[in-house]
Amino acid sequence: MHIETLKIFCDLADSRSFSKTAEKHLLSQSAISQQLAQLELAHKCQFIARKKRPIELTTAGQAFYNAAKDILERHDQLKSELNALRAGIETRINIAAIFSIGMHSLPDYVKKFMIRYPTVNMHIEYFSADRVYELILSGEFDIGLVAVPRKDRRLDVYEFEDEPLVLVCSPRHPLAGESKVDIHKLQFEPFIAFEKDVPTRIWIDNILSRYSTTVRPVMEFDNVETVKRAVEINAGVSILPQATVVQETAGGTLKAVPFSNERFIRPTGVIVRKGRALSQAARYLIDLLKKR
Repeated sequence: MHIETLKIFCDLADSRSFSKTAEKHLLSQSAISQQLAQLELAHKCQFIARKKRPIELTTAGQAFYNAAKDILERHDQLKSELNALRAGIETRINIAAIFSIGMHSLPDYVKKFMIRYPTVNMHIEYFSADRVYELILSGEFDIGLVAVPRKDRRLDVYEFEDEPLVLVCSPRHPLAGESKVDIHKLQFEPFIAFEKDVPTRIWIDNILSRYSTTVRPVMEFDNVETVKRAVEINAGVSILPQATVVQETAGGTLKAVPFSNERFIRPTGVIVRKGRALSQAARYLIDLLKKR
C-alpha cells in the first residue's frame, strides 16, 4: 500500500463522493474506483457500500479507515521529526492568528520570547478563524491563535487569555459618560457587529440572549478594525475585547465602558496539530502562551 492510496481512501470516506475525491487528487473517477477495487481485492473485503447514496463504509471499511488515518498521522509526524532533525536548529516558527489577537494580544509575548530566542524568526500572518484551523491541520503553520476555540480530536487546544469585553461607543454617544453600563441599556440600540459566522459574533450573541437583550445590527464586518471605524463615526455601538481599543481610547476617538452586570470575557486559545514535532523554541513559546 502506498501512502497516497491511503490518502485517497480516507478522502473518499470523508467526502462520500467519488467525484469530489477525484477532483481533489486531480484524477478521474475511474482511477479512484480502480484504486479502491485494488485495495478491496488485496484484503478480500468490501470497504464501500456502492449502492447506497451517498456511499457508506462497510464495517471492514470503517476498520480500514481508522487504521489508515492512524498511519497517515504517524507518517506526517515522522516527516516533521525528520525535517526538524535535518534542519538541526529551528530558525523559523510559523504562527497563524486571527487579526485581533495577533495585533493586540500577541506582541507582548513575542517580546518575551525574543529575549530567550533572539535568533529565531517568528513569522506571523493574520487569517479568518476557519483559515487558521485549516492551516494548522494541514501542517502549513506550527501554532494557531483563535478566539472561542473549538474542540477537535486532531488538535491540542490550550487556553490563552480571557479578554474582558466592554461596550465601545463614540465619545458623542449618550452612554459614553457612564462609568459602568447595564447591558439591558443596549436594547434596540444600533449595533456594529461581526459577521454571523465569526466565532466572536456567536459568543456575543449568546451573551445578549442570556440577558434577553435585542440589539439592531446596522453593519456587519469580518474584522475588529472595521468595526472600530464604524463606531468612531457614531454609526452604532459595539461589544469588543478591551485590548483591541486601547489605542483609540487613549486617543479619545472611542469610549470603552465596562458592564455592571458581570465581567464578560472572550476566551482565546492556542491550537497545535496533535503529534506535530516542534522545536524546543516552539515548545517554549507554547508554554509562554498557555494560560497560567
